[in-house]
Amino acid sequence: MVERNKTFQILANGIMVLLVIFCMLPLILLFSSSLNEEHALIVNGYSFLPSKLDFSAYKYILVDSTQLLRGYGISALVTIVGTIVNLIFTTLFAYPLSRKDLPGKNIIAFFLFFTMLFNGGLVPSYIMWTQNFHIKNTIWALIVPNLLMGAFNVIMMRTYFTGNIPEEVIDAARIDGSGEGGILLRIVVPMAKPIISTLALLVGLGYWNDWLNGLYYINKDTLYSIQVLLNRMLLDTQFLMSSASQGMNIDTSQLPSTGIKMAIAVMGILPILVVYPFLQKYLVQGITIGAVKG
Repeated sequence: MVERNKTFQILANGIMVLLVIFCMLPLILLFSSSLNEEHALIVNGYSFLPSKLDFSAYKYILVDSTQLLRGYGISALVTIVGTIVNLIFTTLFAYPLSRKDLPGKNIIAFFLFFTMLFNGGLVPSYIMWTQNFHIKNTIWALIVPNLLMGAFNVIMMRTYFTGNIPEEVIDAARIDGSGEGGILLRIVVPMAKPIISTLALLVGLGYWNDWLNGLYYINKDTLYSIQVLLNRMLLDTQFLMSSASQGMNIDTSQLPSTGIKMAIAVMGILPILVVYPFLQKYLVQGITIGAVKG
């Protein structure tokens, strides 16, 4: 039995090492390609080791460092505010649905599930947000549309409440005189740290990587998030290369048209790579919290 467990442990560790390598290889290729010379990228393609170091792609991106820092700041603000509001709304919606004695529970759940299958579409949504809510060219345009609260997140949290928070604990809190608000804040939320941590990570990544809202609703460059700003740089580069190929007198010899794609990807994911190791411990701690003692 001991020998079998040892063999299984070695095999499991080997598989995990392979999975880590498979996860790291694309990142290494991304960083390496962003530092490779433009001509080498065109001739030889992407490689794990740059044939010649070239920082021209980063120089092109960092030509206006003030705008870049502003983009990072806006993305950070939108991610923090949007994630907090999303989790508050999701929790306030999911907790009542997890209670068996909620009046009209099935009707509310039907409307929630209906939004997962059907939506009004892009044009009606754009008209609603711009003409009724007047969020165009405001910071709220990056927070409210599409990502404010997802029905799938509500269903995930409701399922967790139903399956992992015993009714006996809630009944005991009611006997002690706690109201629904006190039960939610002092009992349910602490026991729901695993799902809250998981959803916070997913929602935060969604806000950080979102660029469609900025594309649809933002025309002021002072409100560009980092993803929108980097996408604009890429489109400008592609426009210059297309104009030069059509015979216009534009010097594109120093333009990193290929390497800039990799550099833009690096600039977009770099803050996440830096912050995630510090957030991971809270996610792991959340998974181990929430047992019933007695």
